Amino acid sequence: MRRFVVEADGGSRGNPGPAGYGAVVRDGDTGQIIAEAAEFIGHATNNVAEYKGLIAGLRAARAIDPDAAVDVRMDSKLVVEQMSGRWKIKHPDMQPLAAEAREVFPRGRVAYTWIPRERNKDADRLANEAMDAGKAGRQWEPRAPKAVTVVEEPPLESAAPKAGWAAPADLGTPTTFVLLRHGETHLTPEKRFSGSGGTDPELSEKGRWQAERAAEALAARGSVQAVVASPMLRTRQTAETVAARLGLEVRYEEGLREVDFGAWEGLTFGEVQERHPEDLAAWLGSARARPTGGGESFTTLTHRVGVARDKVLARYPGKTVLVVSHVSPIKTLVRLALGAPPDSLYRMELSAASICAVQYYADGNASLRLLNDTGHLR
Repeated sequence: MRRFVVEADGGSRGNPGPAGYGAVVRDGDTGQIIAEAAEFIGHATNNVAEYKGLIAGLRAARAIDPDAAVDVRMDSKLVVEQMSGRWKIKHPDMQPLAAEAREVFPRGRVAYTWIPRERNKDADRLANEAMDAGKAGRQWEPRAPKAVTVVEEPPLESAAPKAGWAAPADLGTPTTFVLLRHGETHLTPEKRFSGSGGTDPELSEKGRWQAERAAEALAARGSVQAVVASPMLRTRQTAETVAARLGLEVRYEEGLREVDFGAWEGLTFGEVQERHPEDLAAWLGSARARPTGGGESFTTLTHRVGVARDKVLARYPGKTVLVVSHVSPIKTLVRLALGAPPDSLYRMELSAASICAVQYYADGNASLRLLNDTGHLR
């Protein structure tokens, strides 16, 4: 699936007043701008202009590839939170615009991230160009082609302001993800690649024991209010064991599947190094590289995990949610929470049936609370 980054903005000189919007579409892998859109829209508010910019950016992306996945980045906290489902849309002018934006791509293919204004300069520039054109009595026209803009490894994660030592009290109750890796399978002790493109093994006897111990620990914790899991067999078995102990139902989320390791499925690291040394070196060196045989890159994984994260946050605001998943998705959630670079995935240890915890706040900040806790297994 091709991935785009849409950056959008809108402004009004007077609020309400003469208004315009701007949007750019970037290639999700290279960061290169591949489309621009801007328009003077007459007398309107800032928020209307921002929504108009969002719609224009999404439509420009769809015109290039209607099957793509899209990361939308805006410096409008209102639009990002409303489109992510965390804030209600009360204003009658916003409701039809939000509905129009949702219709451009199917549900689940668009993720929203807040970014600071200084990281939205291209869309802001276009919006101002559109308003300047309107002031001069004409519509905006694209400038002559120039050298492309490239952003190295554009991150999916939000660049929200730093939380400091504690989140402000007026942000409300954070949403907590308790991240549980599934118990062992017969492949785990041998450290074999076991992703979503392999045999989908069940829990071993030890893995079932680990799931029971995790269930005991989480029942003692007493704060879990919902359970969401990857639909793979080992995560289903782990999640159902814990959910039965907690008296909760399990909701399954496709985006939480393990990465697809292609032709490396079932092999050890040493075997991959022997059979596919160049592919392995490329994979270790870039988040955009894929395993041999058409598996998933970590860039692709990051996108779908980010979309899954936002869906769970929208469904369970202010709740404590047990998320049962795999090594790569859990490490990715931790990485995104920390704002760490892609290669940080190789610097984390995540044991079978270990527990991590991340809290998410209404302003876009996240806080890592626990990593690789295995005390319940001793």
